[in-house]
Amino acid sequence: MNGPSEQPTVVLVGFMASGKSSVGLALARRTGWTLVDVDRDIEESTGQPIPDLFATRGEAWFRELEEERTSAALDLHGCVVVPGGGWAAASRGLETLPAHVHSIWLRVSPEAAVARARQEGAGRPLLDEVEDPLARARELLERREPHYRRAGLHLDTEGRTPVELADAIVSHVRRERTPTKNQT
Repeated sequence: MNGPSEQPTVVLVGFMASGKSSVGLALARRTGWTLVDVDRDIEESTGQPIPDLFATRGEAWFRELEEERTSAALDLHGCVVVPGGGWAAASRGLETLPAHVHSIWLRVSPEAAVARARQEGAGRPLLDEVEDPLARARELLERREPHYRRAGLHLDTEGRTPVELADAIVSHVRRERTPTKNQT
């Protein structure tokens, strides 16, 4: 059995409403690892929802805090880290991950993301109060996609449950951690 310092950590990246929080929860339950949902952590520590923080403190302030909290979580072992959808594009995080961290991109189309966001009813600061949320989602995703592509595993989320995606991630991490005959 591996000790805590030998456990991998997984960071889930992807666009808003790609399922990062749901998959993160399923993965944490499946593995027993600690879930670090950065947006929820920020909301709990500030006492304000993310849309209010964007409105009162601005996106730059939020991204700085998000980077600080995500970086601290990535130094831990045995965690599932779920940063916000803009983290991968706003930081150099995927370029400088510690060796024990596996990065996973949860892919979603802009159409599905907007539909899911509407269904969730949760405030999405970068889509709210724009004339055409789908056009805005396409624009944001186009800018962020090159950053998401740096992830070690890409998984399509449409038509798959969080548990199915968590199982795929566990299989990937096991494959990546199993030494080949040449490495022993």
